[in-house]
Amino acid sequence: MMDASQPLLSSSARGERPLTIWQTAKADVMHIFLSSPVSPLLVFVPFGLVWGYGEFSHTWIFIFNFLAIVPLADVLARATEELADKAGNTVGGLLNATFGNAVELIVSLIALRDKQVRIVQASMLGSLLSNLLLVLGFCFVAGGYNRMQQTFNQTAAQTMSSLLAISTASLLIPAAFRATIPAHKKQDWIVEKKILELSRGTAVVLLVVYGLFLLFQLRTHRTIFEEQEEDTEDVRSQLSHVPKGHSLSVKSSLTFLLGTTVLVSVCADFLVGTIDNVVESTGLTKTFIGLIIIPIVGNAAEHVTSVMVAVKDKMDLSLSVAIGSSLQIALFVTPFMVLAGWFIDVPMTLNFSTFETAMLFIAVFLSNNLILDGESNWLEGIMSLSLYLLIAMAFFFYPDEPEHIVSLPLATN
Repeated sequence: MMDASQPLLSSSARGERPLTIWQTAKADVMHIFLSSPVSPLLVFVPFGLVWGYGEFSHTWIFIFNFLAIVPLADVLARATEELADKAGNTVGGLLNATFGNAVELIVSLIALRDKQVRIVQASMLGSLLSNLLLVLGFCFVAGGYNRMQQTFNQTAAQTMSSLLAISTASLLIPAAFRATIPAHKKQDWIVEKKILELSRGTAVVLLVVYGLFLLFQLRTHRTIFEEQEEDTEDVRSQLSHVPKGHSLSVKSSLTFLLGTTVLVSVCADFLVGTIDNVVESTGLTKTFIGLIIIPIVGNAAEHVTSVMVAVKDKMDLSLSVAIGSSLQIALFVTPFMVLAGWFIDVPMTLNFSTFETAMLFIAVFLSNNLILDGESNWLEGIMSLSLYLLIAMAFFFYPDEPEHIVSLPLATN
């Protein structure tokens, strides 16, 4: 039986000319670049490249490339989603899970290559804090200021809450291991070597847990998350300025994906390369830059979307973006960086400072308490935002700690 919405005649039979290659390319560009509130920031991409290749002011190189990566991250995410739509449910879910945090991966890999372990660790922790407190807080405030209460799927929330707990424990264990070592043994290189080995073992366990979570989400308990997927296209089409029916072909999606990845890599290289100079010229610490500033790069567009979705009372989708991104960082990106450091012989560990792990524990404790009941209101959002502000203020004054492992030649043997 023919679908009533399908045209009876083809475009050629109706006298319409098929789109030329240039017209299709123009439509694709309009679809990608005009469908996001952060798209105007694309103007900073050429500025970032010119200042970077011209080796002008390090501060401006950092600023321009910082602003350039924000919209590029959104383009990368949208190209991935378009490709995932063509690949089917399971493969598409894997694509979104793998490339959902591609910008964080690229920036962190470049920083790791430059042996900026402190930046990598801080940016991982900062991404968790910003998603759990900043984004979640804005979502609760924006969606609940004119409503008595908002509700979301309690089962999905409890599942993500439990995964957050185990991921947090994995980051606490290495720090607790080192903090409880007797003082006269803390400088022993054997202790540092054992922390490195513990971190690598923990990374493998976390990646296995992440793989099983994908199996849970995409196969065995897919129905729990289906409602979120159904809402995604409708909400995003309302936020965009392009026709809802247009979509990219596989070839166009791959072209945008590869081209944007190259641009993000170049801009991230300039960004990371100027961090030491920015630290010297501004007086900011590497910890503050990595923990508060860098996480904005890859998450800004996602954060805006999450908040706008909350305004439309789609809290399941909003929570999925905020908490789901945190899970990807904790269960995939962070352990992947540990193993990547192992591969390139840079000793990346999960040994965060005691202060950092304490802040993470408090953030996860608060966010779990807020989402476990399946309801939210604007006051809960204020709680989250207030805690994030307090943590940001604390890290602004918190001095950098020495990187114990990087300077130890025996740590990787």
